Amino acid sequence: MLFSKIVAAFDGSKAANKALDKAIELVKLTPGASLTVVHAFDFPRFYVAEGFAPIPASVNQDFYNMAESTVKEAEERVKQAGLTAKVELLQGPPAEALLDYVKKQDSDLIVIGSRGLGGIREFVLGSVSHNVVQHARIPVLVVK
Repeated sequence: MLFSKIVAAFDGSKAANKALDKAIELVKLTPGASLTVVHAFDFPRFYVAEGFAPIPASVNQDFYNMAESTVKEAEERVKQAGLTAKVELLQGPPAEALLDYVKKQDSDLIVIGSRGLGGIREFVLGSVSHNVVQHARIPVLVVK
């Protein structure tokens, strides 16, 4: 068995949906493999001069609600595929949160989309996928 603990990063984007499809396919082809779907989100921060500007609680609540709906979408996609998988919601910078999670869980493969829903920095490979590829200690499958 090549990979037994597969982690798919999911943010609801088109590339993340393709990555989740590929992760589901890999799990179905590998008897005994497990799948964990991870959605990592971070609360917005606004820099003003040398510090942070306060963010209204309602904005943070909106970000959390969006994250929860993304997790529910992932749970539904996995269920429709006929699999049982763990779906985790992580808070923090997405690449760091994902890398920390796979290390703690002793995972052996990360499946991630080439571009996510990020902002302006996402134009090249995608800042999250690029960061994950550069710093992961396990194989990373980037799905386009």
